[in-house]
Amino acid sequence: MTGRFLLASAIATVAAGSAMAQSSGDWTGFYGGAQIGYADVDTNISGVDGNGTIGGIILGYDYDLGDWVVGGGFDYDWTGIDLTPGVEVEDVWRIKVRAGYNVIPEGLLYGVGGYAKAGTDSLGSDDGWFIGAGYEQIVAPNISVGGEILYHEFNDFDSTGIDVDATTFQIRAAYRF
Repeated sequence: MTGRFLLASAIATVAAGSAMAQSSGDWTGFYGGAQIGYADVDTNISGVDGNGTIGGIILGYDYDLGDWVVGGGFDYDWTGIDLTPGVEVEDVWRIKVRAGYNVIPEGLLYGVGGYAKAGTDSLGSDDGWFIGAGYEQIVAPNISVGGEILYHEFNDFDSTGIDVDATTFQIRAAYRF
């Protein structure tokens, strides 16, 4: 008898949790949060590259069209990646657009791209672009978590003749308004 009661309780709990997760599958609205991860930075100069931790804030807005979601956002990341003695990547910020498909009501698989700007401590800063992909999951009402991989390119960095490309992988958490 106790075993049946526990089994029935477990099934009811899972069903209630699934119903709550499905009801939270609307992506429309503003969000804000944080991200942290890894960045690998390469240049066209032999031996001038680096990798390390990167992390910062995320802000944006999504619009749910049913099976599809479109949106825009802003990311700002701090880092301290040494490329060579005296040259350190200090920050990266991005203006992005994204479009994705609801693989399940609370799970979004998306592509992303846009404008990026990277800053260093001694070479100045430069404009570039990025493209990538990610997955985001609503895990509780108003809370989502996900991961994103981005490829960045900065040609002729601050008119120095140095081409820079970077790949970042970050995990993110957001509060959705």
